Amino acid sequence: MPDTLILPGLNGSGENHWQQHWARDHPSSMVVEQENWVQPDFDVWRVRLAAAISASDGVWLVAHSLGCLLAAQLATSAVAHKVRGALLVAPCDLEATARLHPGVVLPLAMPLRRLPFPSIIVAGLNDPYMPFDTLRHVAADWGSDLVEIGAAGHINVASGFGRWTNGYEIFERLKRMDAGQPRRSGTESASQEGCYTVWPY
Repeated sequence: MPDTLILPGLNGSGENHWQQHWARDHPSSMVVEQENWVQPDFDVWRVRLAAAISASDGVWLVAHSLGCLLAAQLATSAVAHKVRGALLVAPCDLEATARLHPGVVLPLAMPLRRLPFPSIIVAGLNDPYMPFDTLRHVAADWGSDLVEIGAAGHINVASGFGRWTNGYEIFERLKRMDAGQPRRSGTESASQEGCYTVWPY
């Protein structure tokens, strides 16, 4: 039974995407497959995710882009108590995503409720899908720690991210948060060597 569920975003995660590498590098993880990655039906996506969580003994979430919004919608879900923590990589802003993908039907509203489980957002400063200033507000609403990793774009194949081992290190920090270690509130800058500097909100 998987202990980590991987949640891709719009159009799924291709073969060289860091999420696919993550699934191969971590046999205890599983990509939550959706029937339609191109025209997402969030009602269907939520049902598929809730079923996977319900079947588990407790899981971690590793989400990218629109998958982060799917994870955030768990704030009011009956299965939220089974989520041990969420790594939310490059969440997307709905307005920006609509501009970049005209014709795609997206959720009506950005989920903004505080998450009932530990979470870390990882983001680049130049992500076309979410202005960084907007993301800081989203992180505050979700109660998430925010780690910025420089000019990383949307943290996908197009911005040079294949196997992303630094993500594994941040994930381990998320697990330590679940173990009860003190959280550091604010925004952090992470170098490629994995060093962190706290920036307060």
